[in-house]
Amino acid sequence: MSKKMRTILSSASIALGATVAVTGTAIAEDNTVVLDQINQYNDANSFAQVNSVFQLRDVAPSDWAFDALRNLVEKYNCIVGYPDGTFRGNRPLSRYEFAAGLNACMQSIERLIVGGGTDVDAADITRLRRLVEEFEAELATLGARVDDIEGRVEFLEDHQFSTTTKLGGEVIMTLANAFGDNKAGGGDLDSEVTFSDRVRLNLDTSFRADGKDRLRTRLQAGNFTSLSNVTGTDTARLGHDESNGNNIEVSDLYYRFPIGSKTRAYVGTVGLDIDDIFEVTNPYFESSGDGALSRFARRNPLTLRSSEGAGIGFNHKLSDKFTFSGLYLASDGDAPDPTQKNGLFNGAYSAGAQLAFAPSSKIDLALTYINSYQPSGSVNRTGSTVNGNAKRPFGNNTPTSSNNFGLEASWMAASKLNLAGWIGYSAANNELNGNDADIWTWSVNAALLDVGGDGNVLGLMFGQPPKATSIDGGTADPDTSYLAELQYRYKLNDNITITPGAYVIFNPNHNDANDTIVVGAVRTTFKF
Repeated sequence: MSKKMRTILSSASIALGATVAVTGTAIAEDNTVVLDQINQYNDANSFAQVNSVFQLRDVAPSDWAFDALRNLVEKYNCIVGYPDGTFRGNRPLSRYEFAAGLNACMQSIERLIVGGGTDVDAADITRLRRLVEEFEAELATLGARVDDIEGRVEFLEDHQFSTTTKLGGEVIMTLANAFGDNKAGGGDLDSEVTFSDRVRLNLDTSFRADGKDRLRTRLQAGNFTSLSNVTGTDTARLGHDESNGNNIEVSDLYYRFPIGSKTRAYVGTVGLDIDDIFEVTNPYFESSGDGALSRFARRNPLTLRSSEGAGIGFNHKLSDKFTFSGLYLASDGDAPDPTQKNGLFNGAYSAGAQLAFAPSSKIDLALTYINSYQPSGSVNRTGSTVNGNAKRPFGNNTPTSSNNFGLEASWMAASKLNLAGWIGYSAANNELNGNDADIWTWSVNAALLDVGGDGNVLGLMFGQPPKATSIDGGTADPDTSYLAELQYRYKLNDNITITPGAYVIFNPNHNDANDTIVVGAVRTTFKF
């Protein structure tokens, strides 16, 4: 706004005198005088001290100047402040208020002259010239004040610092139960209907005027009991089964911020996970709050679930279509521990890179690589999505490293249909004797949008949890497990969704001797 005002005060007045000069020889001389005077007002060196008592007084409605300006306003529509377009007032105007109105009339007359000038007569030019002469100091001062204000505004914009914190919340309530004859590994599957909750409060703080940074502080509590205990397999786990006895804890604490216009950096001590930095490319089912009901179907467990929580990462936009990302994350349980074989660099960690490619607005692809290490006692190569030999190919007491590769993809195949999936491979290594193991996983899903109403999603997922296909000196998984999930996400309103669904686990833990297990759930999610 301030730049516009300065332009008006400087250019409109010059254009007025210049265009009047060509409207006819009868008024050319008068207009030249007006032009010369107005040009002087815009020259900063022409500013003069106001010493006259007459100049300092207000402009009353009874003054000739007030009446002259009112006539110009009503004739040329300089100021439109009332429904009938008239310029009214029963109180005096300060001389600076009057000068602002006079400047508005100068602009209106200028526009008329530029358009042809046939409606501007010499008498009005004479009145305008006399008004300009009397309010010469105020017009000059007004221009100087606008310049000064603009400078102040630009300074404030460049140096503004406003810390802003926003509160966002999510509450999940889930009714769930597991069904089957026997649990994986033997024994009766005895499960009761459960009703559990998870609560998250996100405090997102920005320290920049443009709001492009974020300090995420998350408080979380939940009282779920993992279904892996009663079913004998991690594949039965819900995708949101937080379990800390409903005790409030800080589950996320990390800061992301821009570096230049193409790079975003991350640093965190708790809850900074791989999927916070890398693309998941599973847009309708990756979220724990309104995505897949099962843990496995949310994201690639070999590349996007590993040792994580504390460390650094970045995204760098190579072009409109390519983004390169990297990270180094330690287990947030090991990172603050100063004892041997722990800490940020000597405990469990994940280090990796990802190249994301979006050839069009409907297709997203990602190539992901993760190198990980898990010490003795904390080996989990499947991200707790399956038991069996793939989870600990050399046993839990053997430190294990791995090179993990993944291809993730999402395709908006039609206006109401999205297809997504992944394939993952892990080359695990026994750090004690050098033995190797090969682990594979894959999954596909379909999301049908707006089924039964706007915002509703019908989802179908099918995939193979991580399977050990070979283990040096050990036993590979004998058979193949599959998980199939069907869900319907109903959007009650912008803040509440209800998701009933079920998922079926065939040959749990990659053993066809295990009975099929079914998990049914109704998840209600509140967001605010």
